[in-house]
Amino acid sequence: MIPSIEQEILIEAPVDVVWGAVTEPDQISSWFTNAAVIDVREGGKGALTWTDRAAVDITEPVTAEITVVTLDRPRLFSFRWAYPEGAVPREGNSVLVEFTLTPEGESTRLRVTESGLSEIDWAEEQKATYAQEHTHGWSKHLADLVAYASVKDQAAVK
Repeated sequence: MIPSIEQEILIEAPVDVVWGAVTEPDQISSWFTNAAVIDVREGGKGALTWTDRAAVDITEPVTAEITVVTLDRPRLFSFRWAYPEGAVPREGNSVLVEFTLTPEGESTRLRVTESGLSEIDWAEEQKATYAQEHTHGWSKHLADLVAYASVKDQAAVK
């Protein structure tokens, strides 16, 4: 069984700055993806595309279709991805990605969790590769988010 993927960081920016960075497509494409198109509402659809921001070597753009599950400003944003093309994403056929934000003084604690991988009907080797790549990917992308949010917060102060 593949456990959930969890990473937590403290970002030196207020929760509203971090919320925008993880929910607004134009900001998402500044630290996580190369392009983001999202109907930011519960049930909204979207697409995240990586080229040079991918955490693994890719030879052509990779696009992940997403469906927003929870939009609870400014505490929780979640979506499902990795579901079969044309399928309705649900528990058992997709991975749930959750961004949980908690204010800590002037900073924000962000926890990113990917869960549901063990329930997907994939070979164990495919699940293990996914978990390894995404664990590495979140480390890279969250470091990029820390840098982005810091600059964004400093710009807001000026």
